[in-house]
Amino acid sequence: MKILSTQQTREADAYTISNEPILSIDLMERASKAFVDWFVQKFPLPKNEMVSVICGKGNNGGDGMSIARQLVDKSYDVAVFVLDLSDKKTDDFKTNLERVHQLKDLGKISLNYVQSVDEMPVFGEEEILIDAILGSGLSRPVVDEMAEILSFLNECSNTMIAVDIPTGVFSDMPTTGTCIEADYTFAFEFPKLSFFFPENYHCVGNFVYESIGLNQKFIESADSPYFYLTANLVKQIYKRRDKFAHKGVFGHALLIMGSYGKMGAAILATKACLRAGVGLVTVHVPTCGYEVMQTSVPEAMVSLDEDRFIFTKVYDLPKYTTIAIGCGLSTKNRTRNALCYLLKHMDKPTVLDADALNILGQSPDWFEYIPKGSILTPHPKEFERMFGRASDNFERNQLQRSKAQEFGVYIILKGANTCIATPDGTCYFNSTGNPGMGTAGSGDVLTGILTGLLAQEYNPLEACLLGVYIHGLAGDIAAAEQSEESLTSGDLVRYLGKSFMQISNS
Repeated sequence: MKILSTQQTREADAYTISNEPILSIDLMERASKAFVDWFVQKFPLPKNEMVSVICGKGNNGGDGMSIARQLVDKSYDVAVFVLDLSDKKTDDFKTNLERVHQLKDLGKISLNYVQSVDEMPVFGEEEILIDAILGSGLSRPVVDEMAEILSFLNECSNTMIAVDIPTGVFSDMPTTGTCIEADYTFAFEFPKLSFFFPENYHCVGNFVYESIGLNQKFIESADSPYFYLTANLVKQIYKRRDKFAHKGVFGHALLIMGSYGKMGAAILATKACLRAGVGLVTVHVPTCGYEVMQTSVPEAMVSLDEDRFIFTKVYDLPKYTTIAIGCGLSTKNRTRNALCYLLKHMDKPTVLDADALNILGQSPDWFEYIPKGSILTPHPKEFERMFGRASDNFERNQLQRSKAQEFGVYIILKGANTCIATPDGTCYFNSTGNPGMGTAGSGDVLTGILTGLLAQEYNPLEACLLGVYIHGLAGDIAAAEQSEESLTSGDLVRYLGKSFMQISNS
């Protein structure tokens, strides 16, 4: 799913209005209906029947007025509060205000005007608040009386739902100033870029989105580097197996991993690589890891390093379909030298994680040795060690994209909505995963999955997209059955099969 900027979304609205054709007020009605359809499923009567809609005087306020009317039609008890802080009104707001006045005259809705924070009501404990004050067109921080009202609303304990975007949050740049702290945000057509960055979570809450029927021809033609990775794209990437296929068809992966006291990382990555469908896997470990690898993962072949405790040397690189290195590796000098040698003699995409990335962070001149199309999988601290600190996540995203382009690699920045930056500057935010995956070894599992997919001749982009998605999906399935708190990295491996089944059967 393509993510458009605020300006592009305005253009998509205008194009839809001109070419469907449809009146702007009717497009507003359609968008509001999408919100209401979601709302009545999420907050059904009779338990949650009192709703207060707080409106500005722009088109976001017009959406709020339309939502209020439609909720009345669904038998909700609705009050509307218009923030009367300016004389400016959009035409569609005025149209919907007139319609709300008609309902008020019939005694079906409460309509109130607020000119200061002192005039804000005391909301009942069970009331649901809907933020329809300011929309995505905001270009400067909220201040003065409006900021005081937002602060008042944030102090309320009521469930807060934002229409399209929380008031005060910027769509395409870092948010400054006061903003609504929503529990849910319902976005029209697609999420906003700012939803994917952690500094906005306290405002955005959990976001959902629904199409409002914007012109797909315009959206497809719009130039955007940002995409939201969903099941629809993953299903197109997934390859079903041929009936007569055998293990030789699915590649031979080499995992260079583990050191004294860190063999668990090698075990997790190897198990994940096998579960991702690789035909053969060899894991290269120091001699201290021999017994544990042979016992823990009997399906894998084991290659032993000359050193008892760390990685120092590996041979026969051309025999492997793909190679991954880094999990539990250590950063000792002999390991550093061995990694440098490996990078210089690799001629195919490689997966680099954990200590391999930490070593690169200490030797930035080695980046030029990384094979083109390789996959780097840093968490935020590893990313910072390699590329430096950013002032905010928007800047870090730009840095991630620029470094992926500069070195011709794929950079997977792990976290909520794990972000994949590609050598052409495109950026994909993942839709699967949950906080339970913030546990030791989760990244090792991802490395194993990516390596297994590369070995099966998924190209690096396909491996990144499918690998990140099924990794998160395994976490979601595991959390649903076991809870986020109890989730371990071993669970991610165990639930990979169900992840593949869900994709295959959908």
